[in-house]
Amino acid sequence: MVLSGYRFSPVAAISVLLILMASWLIAATPAHAQTGASADLTPQRVSASAWYVEGLSAMGSSANQNFISNAGFVVTPQGVVVIDALGSPALAERLLAEIRKVTPLPVTHVIVTHYHADHIYGLQTFKAQGARIVAHGAAREYLSSDTARLRLQSSRQELAPWIDEDTRLVPADQWLDGPAELLVGGVRFVLQPVGPSHSPEDLVIYLPSEKVLFAGDLVFRSRIPFVGQADSGHWISALDTLLAFDTAVIVPGHGPLSAQAAQDMALTRDYLLYLRSAMGEAALNMEPFESAYDAADWSRFEHLPLFRAVNRMNAYNTYLLMERQSK
Repeated sequence: MVLSGYRFSPVAAISVLLILMASWLIAATPAHAQTGASADLTPQRVSASAWYVEGLSAMGSSANQNFISNAGFVVTPQGVVVIDALGSPALAERLLAEIRKVTPLPVTHVIVTHYHADHIYGLQTFKAQGARIVAHGAAREYLSSDTARLRLQSSRQELAPWIDEDTRLVPADQWLDGPAELLVGGVRFVLQPVGPSHSPEDLVIYLPSEKVLFAGDLVFRSRIPFVGQADSGHWISALDTLLAFDTAVIVPGHGPLSAQAAQDMALTRDYLLYLRSAMGEAALNMEPFESAYDAADWSRFEHLPLFRAVNRMNAYNTYLLMERQSK
């Protein structure tokens, strides 16, 4: 495949196609779903030391500054540990200002759950303040890929002026290749890789002293998950890993807090299972995607926010995945 002078392998071509589809979806999202430039970014308390901000249930747009994902932070006696950096440098600046209302201590670390745009375009703001970035090493391949470059190029158009020529992709200072622990101010953070699931580099962060789990995009609440090029089979298995943590509350990558882990993960799990079942059977029988999509019963999920925006793309990606796995 050739696009704007660049040549791609079939796998890369699919990645680029998905980026272009996502850009079209942003443009096609109704105006009422794109509002929220002044959306509330006031931190909500999770536990004694932990806080989070909840992104909008919408597609990223210039109107909402790409505030469509959650981010968290934990205040320790030595400094603040941030989990994810939000979807634009301006949002990260706003989050920093809110953190300073809670504590004068500096942000010492930012832990990245995964390198999707709505979670990492704010990293440069924290980096400029001296924070150390920690992420799973599986993201390095993505950062150097045409997919990441083209996604940023597209975002500079679709999300202007919040994403511009000064917005850059920021690599981690510390790349993890397995489970790890971080100790800041006597507070222990357990960093557990759970990818490839939603992304190859999925990382969850557990605060054992307060039984808080930052689950990244393995858990979506009150909206349809974004599947993208996920390994949905491993994603389902990874949810069992999350259930093994002794949690009082889960901070999902999107949506409100969860105090009932098994129940609140059910939507994500059931949706992924249905995608795999409906699209897997069609792929095995070599049924065309369009007829398989039209024949599927989406009634359990079609009332959820963003269903119309992302479900067809989720189904198509899953169809391709199941087609490859059936060979």
